[in-house]
Amino acid sequence: MPATSALRRTLAVIAALPLLTLAACGYGSEAKDDDSAKVAEGAEKIDGLDSVRIGYFGNVTHATALVGNQKGFFQKALGGTEAKYATFNAGPSEIEALNSGSIDIGWIGPSPSINGYTKSNGKSLRIIGGSASGGVKLVVNPDRIKSLKDVKGKRIATPQLGNTQDVAFLNWIAEQGWKVDAQSGKGDVTVVRSDNKVTPDAYKSGSLDGAWVPEPTASKLVAQGGKVLLDESTLWPDKKFVITNIIVSQKFLKEHPKAVEAVLKASVETNAWIKANPEEAKAAANKQLEKDTGKALPAEVLDPAWKSIEVIDDPLAATLDSQAEHAVKAGLLKEPDLEGIYDLTLLNKVLKAKGEPAVDDAGLGVK
Repeated sequence: MPATSALRRTLAVIAALPLLTLAACGYGSEAKDDDSAKVAEGAEKIDGLDSVRIGYFGNVTHATALVGNQKGFFQKALGGTEAKYATFNAGPSEIEALNSGSIDIGWIGPSPSINGYTKSNGKSLRIIGGSASGGVKLVVNPDRIKSLKDVKGKRIATPQLGNTQDVAFLNWIAEQGWKVDAQSGKGDVTVVRSDNKVTPDAYKSGSLDGAWVPEPTASKLVAQGGKVLLDESTLWPDKKFVITNIIVSQKFLKEHPKAVEAVLKASVETNAWIKANPEEAKAAANKQLEKDTGKALPAEVLDPAWKSIEVIDDPLAATLDSQAEHAVKAGLLKEPDLEGIYDLTLLNKVLKAKGEPAVDDAGLGVK
């Protein structure tokens, strides 16, 4: 899966298809507000704002947001402005919240970022930073599938038609020389669109032979006897690809750049802390997961899931561009104009202040 050239042609999304509608996960409580942030008494408000509303998923692929919330990194950076949080189950609802002004900044997967941007004709959001790479695996029933070639003829789940993992799996199928109708999922492989929350039960019942899914669903399947047949990271240059990035509404970015910069500063600091304190960070993420979803992950699921995800400040823009092109090749999307989807100005300002190298927008930045 080499990184491809930037897609800059005319937007034309297939109207009948709710393309790229789910982010890379399906856990967490829908728009569950959490007002527990503690504002330092007497601290100055940033941009005069009473609060900044941050959205994310209750999922380990959103580790930066989980840990940043739990350990207070966002609140510290925002000073007298309260950090408020809302958790989501799926990309469309978070994009809708961003568009309606219910949240200002969000952690979200690449597919809903593309969809939100293209559906608004490039007017709704910007990607302003990276958050995580990796954490996606093809897990199979080892009694039914012994090798990659055995996937042909089997029933393999993805989270939803057109979501990040669905596109990746369809692209992988095509690279094997196999044929599948993208919309129906029928062909040399049967692609079963199954919500991440129910996939483990479907696998356990025997109705699935495997699944191409993000963490922690992949590790839940392994805990049920599944075998990791393929880690998607091995298909990408340097084994890195975007699984979670940070978006902001263009209106909020324009009106409150200092607040956006503060959140990005906290994100970079959180990622550094996670890397320096992996075990403590894992515990903090799980504690926040329990608060957000009502249930912590057991060690047999959390430990391998945590190891497979890399927190990262770089949004890995070239890989998002590749993911969009894979959707085009699968017949799910006509080539979109993604120019301007990124604005990494504030992130690079934060990185420069910390002596870190700038990150690249792969030619898809604001001109």
